[in-house]
Amino acid sequence: MRAMQVTELGQPLTLEDIPEPQAAPGQVVVRVHTCGLNFGDLLIIKGTYQEKPQLPFTLGMELCGTVTAVGDGVTDLVPGQRVAAYCGFDALADYAAIPANVCVPVPDEMTDEHAAAFLIAYGTSHVALSYKAGLKPGERLLVLGASGGVGLTAVELGKLMGAEVVAVARGAEKLQVAKQAGADHLINSETDDIREVVKGLGGADVVYDPIGGDQFRAALRACNPEARLIPLGFASGEVPQIPANHLLVKNLTVIGFYWGGYTRVNPTVLTDSFRELIAWYVEGRIHPHVSHVLPLEEANAALDLLRTRKATGKVVVRIS
Repeated sequence: MRAMQVTELGQPLTLEDIPEPQAAPGQVVVRVHTCGLNFGDLLIIKGTYQEKPQLPFTLGMELCGTVTAVGDGVTDLVPGQRVAAYCGFDALADYAAIPANVCVPVPDEMTDEHAAAFLIAYGTSHVALSYKAGLKPGERLLVLGASGGVGLTAVELGKLMGAEVVAVARGAEKLQVAKQAGADHLINSETDDIREVVKGLGGADVVYDPIGGDQFRAALRACNPEARLIPLGFASGEVPQIPANHLLVKNLTVIGFYWGGYTRVNPTVLTDSFRELIAWYVEGRIHPHVSHVLPLEEANAALDLLRTRKATGKVVVRIS
């Protein structure tokens, strides 16, 4: 089968012909239709992600596809069933063997492209805002990187949960995408002073931050007493150092959050979240934004859209 693999860290993916996988106990084999790309994929290629597989390996964190085989002990999935899954790796290939317990049945109403763009982006924002931060109606939510894959879903879900949403993004075009997702206030990170604008609005109660660096520091200084800050990525390339005295004075809470870690620590958190999110999708309350769909052979170009920040929402690779 075809697979886009990392054969050397820091180098483009190569299209390889490798054996089709077999289903081990507790696994299913999925014929992959689509793969959603994520900023974490870029870190994996560089070798700076928190998980470091042995070379060579197949890239791709999330997929939508059809089950073709089930391993021993799998009773809740059957061949022919369409599923979405967070697998961490192996999704940029014709087939993937993945644990059955990370697969979610996909409703007929959901397209392959939306299913591959759904789990990580919406799951991250939903668990972060609801389970971790306890976002309440009427609170002011500050979303950094608001036009990106996870940031855009934070805008949409924050608005759906009743928050006043302040979106920060680079340039008027990306801010317009955030506005269409429900943002109440827009801040251009290229020209505006994030701290001053947010303070002028009345301060932030919850900060959703996939960026880090200077934007985190500005957001920290714009927080209201008892605000909660969620650092969940460092797209700026800088991991901010947090001054504890600022936390003390305003009774602030910084919440560490790694969505993928819940597959091992407490997978029920994710499955409960997926159940609610899929119901919202079927009801037409959330609308995934996919800016680009490219074929498997152009996976490097698809990744470059993320690297150069030319994409909004999600980039999806179609395999079959």
